[in-house]
Amino acid sequence: MFKILTLIFVIQIVYVSAFTLRMILTIKGQKYIAALISTAEVTIYVLGLNMVLSHLDQAASLAVYAIGYALGVLAGSWIEQKLALGYVTLKVISNNPEPRLAMVLRDAGYGVTTWLGSGRDGDRLVMEILTRRKNQKQLHDRIIELDPKAFVIFHEPSLIRGGFWAGAVK
Repeated sequence: MFKILTLIFVIQIVYVSAFTLRMILTIKGQKYIAALISTAEVTIYVLGLNMVLSHLDQAASLAVYAIGYALGVLAGSWIEQKLALGYVTLKVISNNPEPRLAMVLRDAGYGVTTWLGSGRDGDRLVMEILTRRKNQKQLHDRIIELDPKAFVIFHEPSLIRGGFWAGAVK
């Protein structure tokens, strides 16, 4: 019975990880890759469910199935986080209206759009920057290094067209 419980556990982790990745890819517009993953996902699901239903008299099989599901969600989320699919847009508001920060970021290869804003205590430099999600932390750290008081907001765009990244973004 230990072998069957282990197999149910592993199948469930793989199934739910695939399910999580498929959902994220679907949301990000990667429908063909998501469809491919769903083919393997449904096969794994049917095999795992069949094993659980065949051993429904064993409470441990249902418990292992449920625990495997929870760990599959965590594993799928971890995998997606490591893949860091997609892009993020940062809106940065600096108390210093001088364009030095924008120029440093442009020199580092980032597309930066700037404009002057008006805050409670005076003029602000507002910047909008697009980057790959895998570069998000590096960019954020660089901004905070250059301007520790910068106000930074992250957005995940659903569609990107034209601009600085026109040839690089697919």
